[in-house]
Formats: sequence, structure tokens, C-alpha cells
Amino acid sequence: MIKAVNRISVQKGRVQEVAERFSKAKSVHTFDGFVLMEVLIKEGTEKEDVIEVCTTWEDHESFKAWRESRATQKAHASGDSEKKPQAEDNPILGAELSTYEVFVQHHPETK
Repeated sequence: MIKAVNRISVQKGRVQEVAERFSKAKSVHTFDGFVLMEVLIKEGTEKEDVIEVCTTWEDHESFKAWRESRATQKAHASGDSEKKPQAEDNPILGAELSTYEVFVQHHPETK
């Protein structure tokens, strides 16, 4: 299993505006190999707010298929910030994607 974490830097005070974009299920939830999505809002930041969008996948191939899919391209139509200038009112300052191997998970004991 792998976990993909997209760390999104957001203008201070606009974190709820960006987090709301993830509140409804979208196409990622329909892909083979998709396990779980979590949206985390970092607490106690000073200069900028931070959201981490964490998706868990059965394997790298499933994650890669989702990333390369037409649905993903459409959802991210705004493109790379280096290719297109950011809109003046865009609250997103930047993003960084990392992937991790899930080494171990502990779940509550079943009773």
C-alpha cells in the first residue's frame, strides 16, 4: 500500500475556502486501487496555512493510473504554475506531492 500526500500552501486566513473544494467526493473515489482520502488542515501555522490531501492506494500502479487519467487532467486543468500564471486572487501559494510506502497500520482491536 502507498500513501500520496499533496501538501498545499495557502494564503493565511483562506484555508477553509480551499479545504471546501475537497469536501465532496470526486472521481478519485471511483478508481481501482483507491482505499482512502483524508484532508488535513495544519494547526498553529504563522505565515501561511497548510492543507495536506492524503490518499491511500493499494499500489503504485493504481496511483499512477489515476494520475494519468483523463479525469485527473480535467480536474487539474489549471495546469502547472510554471506554465500558466496564477490568478491574482488564487489563495494557493504552491503544492508539493510526496509518496510513501505504508509500512504498518494499527487499527482498533475488534471486540
